Amino acid sequence: MSQILELYKSTDNETFTRLITEAAPYFNTIDPMFVDLKPGYAEVKLPNTRSVHNHLGTVHAIAMCNAAELVAGMMTDVSIPETNRWIPIEMTVKYHAKAKTDLRAVAYGDDIDWAVTGEIRVPVSIYNTEEKEVFSALITMKISPKNQ
Repeated sequence: MSQILELYKSTDNETFTRLITEAAPYFNTIDPMFVDLKPGYAEVKLPNTRSVHNHLGTVHAIAMCNAAELVAGMMTDVSIPETNRWIPIEMTVKYHAKAKTDLRAVAYGDDIDWAVTGEIRVPVSIYNTEEKEVFSALITMKISPKNQ
């Protein structure tokens, strides 16, 4: 089991989120809160606060990119074999609607073959409180053996 998944299972969501955002402080700029993390799935809440607003008073596009990278990265970490490592190398995004509410970012990985090395694409969707998708992303992760 990955060290990240062990940490997640041994703490509550608030503690886990604090530890992850201390390790990677930029994620703390969006004040995320983990809801779930397991192989093939990750979910984070992103509050709609002034600190993540754009000039329109809605959640900034880059704040949503930040949340997408967080869920995709953590899901990838707990899904790949422990002998491998990962790094995001590309993100393609689409903004479907203005993000005017609190948000829920979800990375889906049930259809990904996590045993392969090379490039994989991790889909992420972000939903508003009415469950309307306001943002989607495909994040390309480079998976390689740790010993290379």
